[in-house]
Amino acid sequence: MKPSYCNLREFLKHNRLFYGFYLLVILVSAYYLLNYDKLMLHQFINYFVGNKAVDGFYKYFTHVGDGVFAVIIGVLVLIKNVRQGIFVLVSYAIAGGLASIIKWSVNYTRPHHVFSYYKKHIDIRYVDGVEMIGEHSFPSGHSTAAFSVFTALALSTKNQFLKLVYLFIALNAAFSRTYLSQHWLVDITAGSLIGVTFATLLYFLVYCNKNIVAKFDRPLISPKAE
Repeated sequence: MKPSYCNLREFLKHNRLFYGFYLLVILVSAYYLLNYDKLMLHQFINYFVGNKAVDGFYKYFTHVGDGVFAVIIGVLVLIKNVRQGIFVLVSYAIAGGLASIIKWSVNYTRPHHVFSYYKKHIDIRYVDGVEMIGEHSFPSGHSTAAFSVFTALALSTKNQFLKLVYLFIALNAAFSRTYLSQHWLVDITAGSLIGVTFATLLYFLVYCNKNIVAKFDRPLISPKAE
């Protein structure tokens, strides 16, 4: 039986570490976004690019935010528990869908395009082997996917350490997008907010709806009775 905290106070109490650390990250990000120019912020983050080990890590870890990865995780969870799998997949589908609508409605230019055509005098480091994209920057789809999936996973476990591990994974997947100059800091911040918000709202639908609990709190393939 998975944890179901349908009282808001109990819900926040049992997820205080996850939301507490996430809120801290959001406040720090908001402070810098409100006080510094996006170009300056990107230059500061880009200063750390160049270490082969770190470059290699983020070059591949960024795929944790891929839609394909999100679906694979969702399906694997679905096999173990249908309700939890639905939670992960629907969280990703709705959050990712909204992010895509915004992304294609607001054609926000990405860092590579800006620094290659409009700010050529600013030297930006890129990670070798990463295909750069120029358009549709806001919000970050990878950040949205990572935070919707890993927030759903975090809310589905009682283990406080695991909750923080899931948050750490989502944060690094999001950060990789700015580290690789695929997105601005505002893009990954917005993407994370979309992912966390929809996963949180869906929790109460999936875990507090008696019909869903009764029908889907089981493995996808139930063992045959002997």
